[in-house]
Amino acid sequence: MEMHHYMVWAQDYTDEGALARRMAVRPKHLLGAKKLVIQGVIKVAGGFLTSESQREELHDRKFVGSALIYEAESLEDARSWKEGVVGDACSKWDKAKLIILLMVIATTLDERAVSLK
Repeated sequence: MEMHHYMVWAQDYTDEGALARRMAVRPKHLLGAKKLVIQGVIKVAGGFLTSESQREELHDRKFVGSALIYEAESLEDARSWKEGVVGDACSKWDKAKLIILLMVIATTLDERAVSLK
C-alpha cells in the first residue's frame, strides 16, 4: 500500500455569519483533527488569517481559510476523507472552492504548533 501526500486549501465562506460558524464548529473540528494526527493521517494543518489579525489575541483573529497536508492511498480516498470532514464539522469551508492536490514533500516542518485552545 503506497501512501501519497495531499494538500488541501479550504477557503472559508465569506458571508456575515461565516466566522461565527467557524468558531461554533471549532471544538469538534479540532477533536477530529487531533484523532487524525494521532493516526498519522494529518501531517500538518492550520488556519489562514487576515493580515489585520496578526497582532490580535487568538480568539479575536479573523480566519479566511485552512490548509492541511495529509496522507491517503489515492485522490479518490483523499476526496472521500474530505467529504467526511467537511460534511461533519466544517460548515465554515466553502465546499465549491475546496482544492485538493497531490503533493511531493520536499522538506519537513518542525514541531512548533501554536496551542489552539
